[in-house]
Amino acid sequence: MENDTTVRRIRGAAVDPGVDSDSRSHEDEDHRPRRNGPWSIQRKNERVLEESSVLACLLVFLFILWCLIHFSVRQLIVGSSTGEFNAGRARKHLVTITAFGPRPVGSPQNEILTVNYLLSQIEMIKDKSNQNVHTITVDVQKPTGSFSIDFLGGFTSYYDKVTNVAVKLEPQGGAKHALLANCHFDSVANSPGACDDAVSCSVMLEVLRSLSSLSTPLKHGIIFLFNGAEENILQASHGFITQHPWAKLVRAFINLEAAGVGGKEIVFQTGPENPWLVQAYVRAAKHPFASVIGQEIFQSGIIPSDTDFRIYRDFGHIPGIDLAFIENGYIYHTKYDTPDRILTESIQRAGENILAVLKLLATTNELSDSAQYQHGNVVFFDLLGFFMVAYPARVGTIINYIVAVVTLIYLGKKMLLPNGGKYMHDLLYGIGVTVAGWFITLISVLIVAVFISLIGRAMFWYHHFYTSVFLYGSVSVGKLVLVHTLAKNLFYGKVNPFFLGELHFDVSLTLWCCALLLLTQQGLCSAYVPMLMVAFPLLTKLFLHKEFKQQGATVKYTVLYLLGLSLPYVHFMFLIWALFEIFCPILGRSGTEIPPDVVLASLIAGCTIILSSYFIHFIYLCKSTKKTLLGLVSIFVLMGVLVSCGLFFPYTSDPGSPRPKRIFLQHTTRTFHDLDGNVTKKDSGVWINGFDYTGINYLTPHINEINENIRTKCDNELPYCGFPWFLPVKFLIKKNWYLPGPEVQPKNPPQFTLVSRHETEWGTTNLTFQATGPSHMSLYLLTRNGAKLIGWSFGDGSPEINLNGEYFIFYSHGLDYSAWNFWLEIQVSKKCCPFCLDCKAHCI
Repeated sequence: MENDTTVRRIRGAAVDPGVDSDSRSHEDEDHRPRRNGPWSIQRKNERVLEESSVLACLLVFLFILWCLIHFSVRQLIVGSSTGEFNAGRARKHLVTITAFGPRPVGSPQNEILTVNYLLSQIEMIKDKSNQNVHTITVDVQKPTGSFSIDFLGGFTSYYDKVTNVAVKLEPQGGAKHALLANCHFDSVANSPGACDDAVSCSVMLEVLRSLSSLSTPLKHGIIFLFNGAEENILQASHGFITQHPWAKLVRAFINLEAAGVGGKEIVFQTGPENPWLVQAYVRAAKHPFASVIGQEIFQSGIIPSDTDFRIYRDFGHIPGIDLAFIENGYIYHTKYDTPDRILTESIQRAGENILAVLKLLATTNELSDSAQYQHGNVVFFDLLGFFMVAYPARVGTIINYIVAVVTLIYLGKKMLLPNGGKYMHDLLYGIGVTVAGWFITLISVLIVAVFISLIGRAMFWYHHFYTSVFLYGSVSVGKLVLVHTLAKNLFYGKVNPFFLGELHFDVSLTLWCCALLLLTQQGLCSAYVPMLMVAFPLLTKLFLHKEFKQQGATVKYTVLYLLGLSLPYVHFMFLIWALFEIFCPILGRSGTEIPPDVVLASLIAGCTIILSSYFIHFIYLCKSTKKTLLGLVSIFVLMGVLVSCGLFFPYTSDPGSPRPKRIFLQHTTRTFHDLDGNVTKKDSGVWINGFDYTGINYLTPHINEINENIRTKCDNELPYCGFPWFLPVKFLIKKNWYLPGPEVQPKNPPQFTLVSRHETEWGTTNLTFQATGPSHMSLYLLTRNGAKLIGWSFGDGSPEINLNGEYFIFYSHGLDYSAWNFWLEIQVSKKCCPFCLDCKAHCI
């Protein structure tokens, strides 16, 4: 089927009067295609494409696919509502909870007002429930505990009397097994926390009401956990799963979270293993939105965030499903996270999905004997939210290898034909040209990104994302087109364009097949993407072979070819939308050390390379690319000038679409003591941290006092440089400023006391301390002069050291707390000052 190109070359040599036997023998000896010879002959039915026709087809194709994606993203509800879930009632809960204001742990808003509201609503639901069928039990837990976690470089967490409100819904006769549904009602100090995570708790209240009114009993129990200390790095969930008596009933869980505000909730983590959970979501969810790629990206640690999923998985050893709202992450953890930004349709779709999945899981046999079904992973993804595709990973491996084998057979047939060795050399040359194009494209884009950062225009795209596409995208596309145009004109010369078009299709197919084999060999479920990008183009190519052979490169061929690519391309473009929807806001809070333009430019270049992979061969089928290159250069120059002039400001407080700059200000008083407790130094001021790469560059022109003269220097003799880090993110934020100011007068001043000190029989020193203060405190420890921290009273007793070689203990308490007592065991050397201890109190 595919030997026409090769045969055509041989026949051309026989009839071409301009090529004698000597020239043919020389061409056989030369691996590089010549400007003259059989490949330069073009038959009458082999028509090359007009540049404008190809460009129009590609732009229309991409535009239609993008419109489909936009429609899918905005269509929150597909079909009619079942009526079992009432989003209006859930919204009333949301408005009431957020009206209490920010709800940090230890505040009356969190510990009293919100808890009382939840209890009153649960009591009302209990009174109206079908009590002949269901039993509702409520328990308020106040756990105390500690644990270590490798998040943010590694640290230890200690909590005292934080709050959990647990509700168990079960059949009248009780249940031996239960499903856990988790949300958190606390928030960060500066946000009403509507989407993170009051809306999830509101949805859970309405789901509880709906399930409790069913006329038929559930097979298993459902525990609704409203936890009150998630923002303190997952403390309340740890208290429940390690200490609550109901925890031993839990066989699986669903966690409801947010990394944005509103939109669709995505399943971005499942497992570990237990493929039956994903299958249940596929069968039950009314409006599916899930991707195994999100799971593998999140679990890789690239995204600087974590959820209660980790606690239930690592400390409870139970499988689960993690869902989160991801849209509009620009206002995540800000004052703009308000109820009015969450559409009622968004609440409705989340409620219908969660209700349906809980109902199915609470009646399934797998929950009672999950160990029997735990092995294996699942490949899962949705197609524009209309339906889900899910199959076992082992089946996916078989499919992947079948597709790869078919591709190798397709390529192998060409290599086995006469002159097949020449084809293999041509294929390798084509791969070299393509990979060189990738490298040149990436380098070019990075040069532009570095230049933009150096001239002080970093993050110009933060409020205008399209500008990054025009600037970095024009460079990416332009370099790819230029490299292949030069290869076509200078390297290949007058080689038959149809041979080159077919060759570079095979090049793209080969590279995607290599990616497919690599990801499959690594055991990654995301290998389904290269599988789609191999299978559909190959089938399309085989289907259109006769058309291409008889008619050449026509507009009809182009349209049919693009139609064959529609499914993998629309899915991949949807993944691109999700990628930028998640990562662009994160770059606004990823610290001062990561150049966001370099990251974004790399992502745009990578996406351009992938999307263009099956379009590259059109360059060889076109008469020219001059108009395309001229247009791309014009776009790049125009955008470069506009960006360099500072036309695009990164931030805005526009109520319709705010893009706030994140700055952490701490009014601080620092007191330094020697070993005898004497004060050696004391100062006060405002400690300033910018959460993004621009630091305070945009503030200094407007606030004269904030400038480089107050830039701090790290004192490496002190733990965490002697500054009051709320979380251990020193490695992310290395540019700080300290503006002198008046002394802090806290309502609850901290007290830190050495209670006892004694030498152990094995030659170490045991130190016992007591600390009292506000609801949030941090303890830093830095050993020096050969001293070692052998043990402590936190977690499992093994000290958790972080990336900087220091120890960080995060402490918080509720309203009903006692003094914080702990001990440290130090192996000291003969030198003095074996360690430095720093206790910071955070008055929120």
